[in-house]
Amino acid sequence: MEAAQIAPPQPTSLDWTATDDSAVRHLRALAMDAVQKVGNGHPGTAMTLAPAAYLLFQRIMRHDPSDPRWLGRDRFVLSAGHSSLTLYSELFLSGYGLTMDDLASFRTWGSRTPGHPEFGHTAGVETTTGPLGQGLATAVGMAMSARYERGLFDPQTPDGQSPFDHRIWVIASDGDLEEGVTSEASSLAGTQQLNRLCVIWDDNHISIEGDTAVAFTEDVVARYAAYGWATHSVDRLPDGDIDREALFAALTAAKTEPDRPTFIRMRTTIAWPAPNAQNTAKAHGSALGAAEVAATTSALGLDPEVSFAFDPTVLADVRSSLQARVQSQRAAWQAGVDAWRAGQPEHAALLDRLVAGELPAGFNDAFPSYEVGSSVATRKASGEVINAVAAVMPELWGGSADLAESNNTTIEGGGSFLPEGSRLPGASTHGRILHFGIREHAMGSIINGIALDGLTRPFGGTFMVFSDYMRGAVRLAALMQLPSTFVWTHDSIGLGEDGPTHQPVEHLWSLRAVPGLSIVRPADANETAAAWHATLSRRTPVGLILTRQNLPTLTTSEAALDGVRRGAYVIADAPEPAVLLLATGSEVQLAVAAHERLKAEGVSSRVISMPCLEWFDEQDEAYRDSVLVPSVRARVAVEAGSTLGWWKYVGDRGKVIGIDHFGASADYQVLFEEFGITVDAIVAAARQSL
Repeated sequence: MEAAQIAPPQPTSLDWTATDDSAVRHLRALAMDAVQKVGNGHPGTAMTLAPAAYLLFQRIMRHDPSDPRWLGRDRFVLSAGHSSLTLYSELFLSGYGLTMDDLASFRTWGSRTPGHPEFGHTAGVETTTGPLGQGLATAVGMAMSARYERGLFDPQTPDGQSPFDHRIWVIASDGDLEEGVTSEASSLAGTQQLNRLCVIWDDNHISIEGDTAVAFTEDVVARYAAYGWATHSVDRLPDGDIDREALFAALTAAKTEPDRPTFIRMRTTIAWPAPNAQNTAKAHGSALGAAEVAATTSALGLDPEVSFAFDPTVLADVRSSLQARVQSQRAAWQAGVDAWRAGQPEHAALLDRLVAGELPAGFNDAFPSYEVGSSVATRKASGEVINAVAAVMPELWGGSADLAESNNTTIEGGGSFLPEGSRLPGASTHGRILHFGIREHAMGSIINGIALDGLTRPFGGTFMVFSDYMRGAVRLAALMQLPSTFVWTHDSIGLGEDGPTHQPVEHLWSLRAVPGLSIVRPADANETAAAWHATLSRRTPVGLILTRQNLPTLTTSEAALDGVRRGAYVIADAPEPAVLLLATGSEVQLAVAAHERLKAEGVSSRVISMPCLEWFDEQDEAYRDSVLVPSVRARVAVEAGSTLGWWKYVGDRGKVIGIDHFGASADYQVLFEEFGITVDAIVAAARQSL
């Protein structure tokens, strides 16, 4: 297919009109008005960025306000999420459905314009941003996803000539580039040569504590050049405003960059053109005050007596111009899609299935089953499940933060996801194996960026103790309810000799405290397969918690499949149990052994495997009561981690066996014995509870 079918020719020079100038002046006034009305927010950056965002939305990006999730759209990420008005005002101006009333209700209860952009809350917002650095790092994942999807759907068409060639545009702040997660992600983006990613750095030299020179003095452009990015510098005009012509030239150059992501340093003046507030720290995070707003509005050539104003003629002209551009681009894109569908029907069928959110034929039959009594580490079982399911699920891909052999995250024969021309063994432009390097935080953000597209199912692995390093990204996955899967192995003191630095103790309950995140700790290989089945059948974030050490297979695959999806189920029972034994993961085997010991001593008990407390809590009351019989108040919970949250399940008569201190370096069998996580301890606790 011809390139012109996908994108009409773009202008090579900026024809900035009086309408454009008027629109930007109104946008700057709106930024002041919205913050002034609510009394808090970040007006200065939104005032500064108005011309840059206008250029992107009205001249550069391919997008359709009438169809915010259009498959052919470019993605815009406002990594500087505190400047949310930059995005909201462009959504209003472009016709995404935001109204002037929405801007006037900025940061108030029930509004569509919350303090920071929220994915799923406001049409046109591609990702939740605000925690600095997350937006840029997430955008790296979006760019990686774009390349992988290109390989799924249209691998042979030359670059720039496929309907799946879209771009990711980012506006980042000084704070974003100070956060370590952007260094991690940007380094990887350079290695991956993500030429469809462009980051615009708002270099305004101001943060809450004043001049950024107090903490941020390196040559950022040189740093990005060292990462392997194409770099551009756009200086200010003599009056302090953004140089629109130079910025347009840099953005246009980014579109033709063949094999590098693009970094644009854009020198700006915060709160321009406020006569007194510009270039001040106060303008970053405070309302400018009525007098300064009036003075700035006058400087913009607008009426200082009128708030939330926008010339209706200018608004109509901007929207009309954008609509004409959108219609032309969509028509060209659709022609490309039609030609692609005719020539690649199998790929088209795959796309249709993924857009519909359907699982592949053969999904249920793909999962391995393990014989009761066999012994397998759950990390090993997880790796076997990944490879079995990958055979029928091409949208499944992922990797590890340089721990693939330990996490068992490698899709055998999947090829390493690496740029064209890589000489490394197994390299493939559209490979299924992601290599994040030792960058756990960036890995989490990148997994989120991939998941945001909604077409593929990404996973990323590391040791559970290092989930701390990626906590910010995990929290955002939960906040956005993304289908991000985190594979966390080496789940307890059971990892043994590596010692307390690597043995997670507080992590299970710390992660369970994240709203909307499901933590699944399977007891054996069949529960591990069932955990993956449930995870891939849902579209919410999941943390899979897996062992280093071998565990006996306790239950059948059929029982595990139903039990795990419900979060908890009975795996050993007595007709009238006097005590309930609750356990997860590697401790379920201990509970089963204690059950047998108690039976021999004349005490009836029930063993309940509870791989996912969140899924169990979702069940109806009848099911929960059928498992945790309310009348049986003698209960023991056992888990090789903090005891913090188990009291919800054992009540005031129950006992909890766990570890509320750091571990030690020794063989795991020794550690379980020394720290009292044993069959003897469970039996004793059961008798005490009775």
